[in-house]
Amino acid sequence: MSDVTIPSGEAQRATYSRRDTLTVSTEFIRQVRRKRTLIAFLLVIALPLIVVAAVKFGPSASGGGGGGFGDGDLDLVGLATNGAWNFTLTMLFFASGFLLTILAAMFLGDTVASEANWSTMRYLLAAPVPRRRFLRAKMIVGLILTVLVMLTLVLASFIIGWIAFGSAALSSPISGTFTTGESAQRLAIIAGYMAVQLLIPAGIAFVLSVSTDVPLGAVGGAVVLVIVLNILDAIEPLGDLRRLLPTDYGGSWSDALGTVIVWDDMALGAGYAIVFFAILAGVAVLRFDRKNILS
Repeated sequence: MSDVTIPSGEAQRATYSRRDTLTVSTEFIRQVRRKRTLIAFLLVIALPLIVVAAVKFGPSASGGGGGGFGDGDLDLVGLATNGAWNFTLTMLFFASGFLLTILAAMFLGDTVASEANWSTMRYLLAAPVPRRRFLRAKMIVGLILTVLVMLTLVLASFIIGWIAFGSAALSSPISGTFTTGESAQRLAIIAGYMAVQLLIPAGIAFVLSVSTDVPLGAVGGAVVLVIVLNILDAIEPLGDLRRLLPTDYGGSWSDALGTVIVWDDMALGAGYAIVFFAILAGVAVLRFDRKNILS
């Protein structure tokens, strides 16, 4: 029988390193392998495919897209079939209101709550993985997946739009047609701004995720709260009070479609979203520090 050397307690402590526990890359691989991640990416690829199929083969296809879509009117939807750039912008507009909000809430809301629901969180923290390192890995990976799913939507929409509608430069309902370089710049600014705005549902979902062991409750709660904020923002009698709502700046990306880009509201909206997320992330950390993971 061969000799087996069992490390002493001191040797085990000597080999333990906080930096080696639950790295971001490890957590990223864990999350990418989940079915819900695959479904999320398939959804954003399916959206432009479904829209193109409806435009090309739907009952109103011979009438210019039907329902105003691609009918040539000088609005965002009317110009949707002018080329890949316009089609991509329209897909971002369609997805930003609900689909991307749900996906951001899912990536940040499901991540901690699911571990609690599966009873695996207590074993991870007993590894031992420091609590804040655990949360940091979960938050970073959730944000990375949110950005990747948006990039996937942009790339898929552009490729599909290029095949279906050609490569004409971006036509703005405000300022006419841009050059190809300007089209890329404006679309990048708009996509980047929309990605920053997703910090709002992401932050709400992350706080709820550390507060419950029901993933659907964290995701659904974040989506419902964002919907409520949007409803309040649509109530005109509230006047300037609506400027205090974090969702009030959600449509400021349209300022990038003018002849000259107006940064004022986009800067305010981006700053508001970042500060809002930072505060909620801090609340989540403090709450998780005091959480009884055995209950």
